Formats: sequence, structure tokens, C-alpha cells
Amino acid sequence: MMQQFPRTTVAGVSLPRMIIGTNQLLGWSHRTPSHDARIRNAFTKPEDFFPVIDAFVGYGIDAIMGVIGEMPNLTEAIRYYEDKTGKKLILIDTPWFDVADTAEARKQAEAVIKRSAAAGSTFCLPHHSSVEKLVDKGNEKIHRLSDYTTMVRDAGMIPGLSAHMPELIVYSDARGYDVETYIQIWNSMGYLMQVEVENIAAVIHNAKKPVMTIKSMAAGRLTPYVGLNFSWNTIRECDMVTVGANSAQEVHEDVEISFAALERRLPNLEKRASPVQNQAAFGNK
Repeated sequence: MMQQFPRTTVAGVSLPRMIIGTNQLLGWSHRTPSHDARIRNAFTKPEDFFPVIDAFVGYGIDAIMGVIGEMPNLTEAIRYYEDKTGKKLILIDTPWFDVADTAEARKQAEAVIKRSAAAGSTFCLPHHSSVEKLVDKGNEKIHRLSDYTTMVRDAGMIPGLSAHMPELIVYSDARGYDVETYIQIWNSMGYLMQVEVENIAAVIHNAKKPVMTIKSMAAGRLTPYVGLNFSWNTIRECDMVTVGANSAQEVHEDVEISFAALERRLPNLEKRASPVQNQAAFGNK
């Protein structure tokens, strides 16, 4: 039995504090089109996803985040994994939909949310690109948010907010919206964060609900050692870190780095390759 990753609780649901990210499985690298294509070409069939998901689940990391209901290849990969192993994953969906104040748009949004539920999602956090259109900074509120959280509840899921814009968390807490958890970008570079790291730290630590942090390695701009050590040492015990990986080996490395950060020790990893490996500057004896 592998060492099991620590867990937290969100709205009564036990979740691992590390969540499986999917950008590195679906081709959203935040880098270049060629990098996107390399990922997509590596993950074309449900079988291709299996080793990565299985490596995470071996550590008890059984929650996965992504645009699940709207991405058939990801849904198929999850079903394939569950059918092959008999193990269930906790699905955290982040769907996007039209938020216009019209009957047609509401019907479309409801259909998207119902597909999220049909895919087996436990949590539904409307995508930041949709919800941020409803933010009213002047009045510090999110217009018609309850329309969508009610749709999520009616579909049998737990509502949350994907919040690239930090005001989403602040306004939601202040207004008491029906939201059980938040997604917030968090990394030491401030990559894609809308204000300074110190300010987002305050947003996360003052949040009334657990926060699922994303972009811990700034989409590959930080090494796992730097990104994960920062994340685990700067969030609360109720909060989570979402981690993407391209291979089972990457999963094992990221989990070991994370365990080491939580246990305040040096990770037990092979050294990275170098033409001259045995150098004192590398920490060798």
C-alpha cells in the first residue's frame, strides 16, 4: 500500500488535498501550439489516460478537475478507468456556458449543467470565463449567480466558483452566496494572477470555504520543487493543490515532492541528468 495523501472535507465530501489536473492531458499547455499538439497526440484514447490517473489514485488522490461534461474524451477516459479498476473518481467539473440574461441563454446553461451531472460530477464550479461576466465591482456583487447555483443544486451537485478574478471569492463570502468551494490561481510567480501574490494570499486565507488552488507550477514555468513547496507552505490545511502530469513518472515525482514539503524534508528523487553528474555543486558527497 502506497502512502496515502492527506485529505480535507468540502461540503461533507472527503477530498484529497492534491487534485488531478487535466490541462496536461487535454492539450491546454498555456505555452505554445506545438506543445498543445504534443499533449493531444499523446492522449488520444482512454487507455492513454489510464497510467496517469492510476498513478494518482495509488496515493489516494481520487479527485479530478476539468471541463468534464463538455469533453467526451475526458469523460470516456474516466469511465474507462473506473470500469477497469472498479474505483470511483470524484469529479470536479468547471463548465462554461452563456450567462446572458435571456430565456434562451438560461436554457443553454441548464443543459450544460445537466450534462455535468450526467457525467457523474460531484462538484460543479462554473468556469471563470462565464461567471466573471456577472461581476459588478461598483456594487461588489455577482449578478444572477443564484440562478446558476440553484441549477447546480437542482441537478444534484455541489456548487462552487472558478475564480481567476479574486473578487469572486470576496464578494461571494460577503454576500453569502450558495458556494461551497473556490478555485483560485496560486503560484510564486504570480502567473495569471490579477494582483500581487501577497494580496491573493490574504484572499485565500480569509476565504470562508476551502480553496482549490491551480497553476502551482505556473504551467511549466516553475519546477515542481519550487512550485509545490511554495504552494504547500502557504495555504491552509483545508485547502487543496491541483497538479497536472503527462506521465506516471511525473505523478510519482510530484507526489514525493509534495510529501516532502508537508513533512519538511528533502524529497527522495534521482538527480536530473547532466553531462557531469557527480559535482559537489549538485549536493553530491
